[in-house]
Amino acid sequence: MSHRELLQPPATRIVELDIEGMTCASCVNRVEKKLGKLDGVAATVNLPLESAYVTVPEGITDEQLVDTVNAAGYKARVHGPITAVKHPDGDAGDLRQHASEPGTSGHAEQVPGVAAKLRPRLILAAVLTVPVFLVSMVPAFQFPNWGWVAAVLALPVVTWAAWPFHRAAAINARHLASTMDTLVSLGVAAAYLFSAWQLLADPRMTEHPGMEGMSGDLYFEVASVVTTFLLLGRYLEANAKQKAGDALQSLLNLGAKDATVLRSGVEQKIPADLLQVGDVLVVRPGEKIATDGVVVDGDSAVDASLVTGESVPVEVGPDSRVTGATINTSGRLLVRATRVGSETTLAQMARLVSQAQTGKAPIARLADRISAVFVPVVLATAILTFVLWLLLAGPAAEGDHLRQAFTAAVAVLVIACPCALGLATPVGLLTGTGRGAQLGILIRGPQVLEDTRTVDTILLDKTGTVTTGNLAVDATAGFPGFQDHHVLRLAGALEAASEHPVARAITAAASWARSTHSTDDAATLPSVQGFSSAPGGGVRGTVEGRRVLAGRKAWLEQNGVVLDAGQQAQLAAAEDGGATTICVAVDGEAAGIISLRDTVKEGSAAAVARLKALGLRPILLTGDNAAVAARVAAAVGIAPDDVYAAVLPEGKVEAVRRLQAGGATVAMAGDGVNDAAALAQADLGIAMGSGTDVAIEAADLTVMGNDLAQVAQAIELSRKTLATIKANLFWAFFYNAVGIPVAALGLLNPMIAGAAMAASSVLVVANSLRLRSFGKPRR
Repeated sequence: MSHRELLQPPATRIVELDIEGMTCASCVNRVEKKLGKLDGVAATVNLPLESAYVTVPEGITDEQLVDTVNAAGYKARVHGPITAVKHPDGDAGDLRQHASEPGTSGHAEQVPGVAAKLRPRLILAAVLTVPVFLVSMVPAFQFPNWGWVAAVLALPVVTWAAWPFHRAAAINARHLASTMDTLVSLGVAAAYLFSAWQLLADPRMTEHPGMEGMSGDLYFEVASVVTTFLLLGRYLEANAKQKAGDALQSLLNLGAKDATVLRSGVEQKIPADLLQVGDVLVVRPGEKIATDGVVVDGDSAVDASLVTGESVPVEVGPDSRVTGATINTSGRLLVRATRVGSETTLAQMARLVSQAQTGKAPIARLADRISAVFVPVVLATAILTFVLWLLLAGPAAEGDHLRQAFTAAVAVLVIACPCALGLATPVGLLTGTGRGAQLGILIRGPQVLEDTRTVDTILLDKTGTVTTGNLAVDATAGFPGFQDHHVLRLAGALEAASEHPVARAITAAASWARSTHSTDDAATLPSVQGFSSAPGGGVRGTVEGRRVLAGRKAWLEQNGVVLDAGQQAQLAAAEDGGATTICVAVDGEAAGIISLRDTVKEGSAAAVARLKALGLRPILLTGDNAAVAARVAAAVGIAPDDVYAAVLPEGKVEAVRRLQAGGATVAMAGDGVNDAAALAQADLGIAMGSGTDVAIEAADLTVMGNDLAQVAQAIELSRKTLATIKANLFWAFFYNAVGIPVAALGLLNPMIAGAAMAASSVLVVANSLRLRSFGKPRR
């Protein structure tokens, strides 16, 4: 082996793991540390996606990775869609499929059944908790020996229904760690076991309904209510996690399922995933182009807005490159496949989304961060309380010492039982998201709320977000001798015979002008005779006995119509202003030009001003040319220096990363497939509901309307909801900070501790319900 070979790094690959059982940031850290102990292995674990991207050197097998995670107390399996090979020469090779379907990438599937497993536990807990709560708290519902019935009904709740918390607490305990699961498990167990011990010590304590005194030492309802509410929060969280990977599947579903291939002069329809490089595809008008390729015959206009974000269809002809998942809008095309499967642009975009999602740092929940310190303190306090009461209590019978010590210790655990802590986030989130749904705003989960707090920059995709995304006639200019409306009328009549998107816009404008200004009954456009079209060039025909041509300047010149210097200057000025232009000729003479633009949405300017008022710096991001971008930015009040034009999907992701590297906390608002990767990369992704499913799934926030003002309202609601949740957490911990010392001193009966806990829960719920009035006008 040569000296150079000895110095070269070993080949590495990327293995993707699905991991089940992680509940908080400490779980993420534990998995990363365990995998990192394997020689040469580096892991990035994503909590919301329940996944890990692991860089693995030669000599480390998939089984070793899975066994390492399983030994840490979690369940892992190889997802395996991506393998990145790094060659010994140090150059990164192609991303290859590892163990999945061709062309797939990322988390199209999640660890199955998390929500499904929690659902029966939640239903059982809710059904049994209601009678336990009523019989324990409402004297009118009590009957002889009701305590035993409450104990029996609560037992399945605190055992089987609460098992996910107990299991997680046991795993954490084995690793000398604690999380919110530890609090829940200890609180539930302490409340139930103490109550059962009291009932066994005096079986007749609930012999009569409404008995006071000893019956107040039963906390079966506390154990049941805590379990039910926290299961509800965990169930909602699991639902959000399961949907986290749908963006990639939605992206892949945009591709054509079938393709028509020309072989030996015969057309054959085959599944798109069986295409090979060199195959010739037949693509008719209205069909999707099945894969990336080069046009070998035919002329047409291709709608590439789903991939590039361009609002104007792209004219293609022989030797033009086309992209899979784009739509052929007019002429018949023959396309030679140049990239198939995982090498296509669509598959690469899927990888971008996957990498952007995985690269996000897991968001540690505030409650978990505090619990890491809070739980050991509570445990130590309870143990210390028990010991000190045994050692320092005054003269009394030994049984009384033990009872006093245990009662005080249990009071500490009961007052520390995280009922309000568990309610703080889910109830605030439920209320905030419920109000958001009424306003057409969807918040993906609690981690989104924290992101909105520090966002200072927002990237706005132009097409479909700031603008309508639909071409419309902006102006008609008749050359000397021709009136504007006459040029539009003749061109509209001619273009009515065409299906081209530009033709439809011209016809619509001419029809509207005709119906609005006509003074006679002839409100419809005249008919056209002898119509013909030249794909990629223009159309011709006879309207009212006059020969009319409409199309590109070069095509008119090919048909003997030449623009003079003044007319060419007028055309150039329109194009420099960001317009798409169509030249019109009548009877062999240049008659005028028609300019088309993507129109700015009504209210976009006001929405940009509102975003600025929230302290955000708006930046316009688009795949369109600089002239179009500058015009739109000026119309909505965005500074010229804050315009990024001619940006491809990969460039959008890089724009987000550059801003983040510069210290900005970035929000991204978009609606197209080309925005999906940037939405995932941004600190806060906002999808417009009128956009594609992939954009919505990749985003953290979704506004169901198409009004940019909803984006500002969504940020306001998120910040308000976060503030409410933080206030809830403050009060939840505040009553613990006061109640625990009182309980440890023996001055707090467990019954009072339960009442204090209930009071804190009521306070948390009442504070959350204030969000129901968000967005309502003040009287």
